[in-house]
Amino acid sequence: MKIGLVSLLVLPAMLVAQQTSLPTSVPVEEEPLHRVLFKNDSVIVLKLTLPPGQSTQFHTHTHDRVAIDLSNAEITQQKINEPEGPATPSKPGNFSALTLTDASYTHRVHNVGKTSYEVLDIELLQRPETPSAALATTVAAENPSARIYNWVLPAGVTAPMHAHVRPYVIVSITEINLAMTSPDGQSAVQGAGPGDFRFVDAKVTHTIGNAGTTPGQIIEVELK
Repeated sequence: MKIGLVSLLVLPAMLVAQQTSLPTSVPVEEEPLHRVLFKNDSVIVLKLTLPPGQSTQFHTHTHDRVAIDLSNAEITQQKINEPEGPATPSKPGNFSALTLTDASYTHRVHNVGKTSYEVLDIELLQRPETPSAALATTVAAENPSARIYNWVLPAGVTAPMHAHVRPYVIVSITEINLAMTSPDGQSAVQGAGPGDFRFVDAKVTHTIGNAGTTPGQIIEVELK
């Protein structure tokens, strides 16, 4: 009877231990290595800085999003309750438009390389029922919530005039003296560094150019 009683007491404790060892997750905004840089009703812009050898906590995304790499590194990703995926390289200026296909997506990121991994994560809070059909230029990537325009600008080069009819986030991938000119000829030059961004909530028609002496890259994430 004593042995049976001990077994009955130990078994529930083992079950509790197994349950508590299951991985848990937090919203991406609460993951300690993700820093919220900007938030409004349309987007949340976060920056992940992940030192070599470290992993994020499991964290959950609940919207379509755009990820823009800002560093050379090597990472793996692991969906919750699944094996860790293969290592993949990152490179400044790489980008992806990610579509949320279920109610949420939970994963963690592991930096398996020797350099810090930095990525800008733009969470798109509103998926439109009727997306705008107006395009500013050739679409480099898209999901149901946004389109990505990728401008690679050699020194002294200006991109063609184009129009944004929807709000957008403009992101600098490199150091660049960014020149913008409107149809009436008014222009301005502003310096920007890697990862600098601005949310623009206005209809804009402009050219963007590289007024510096080194190649530059600008990415525009336009809401649909």
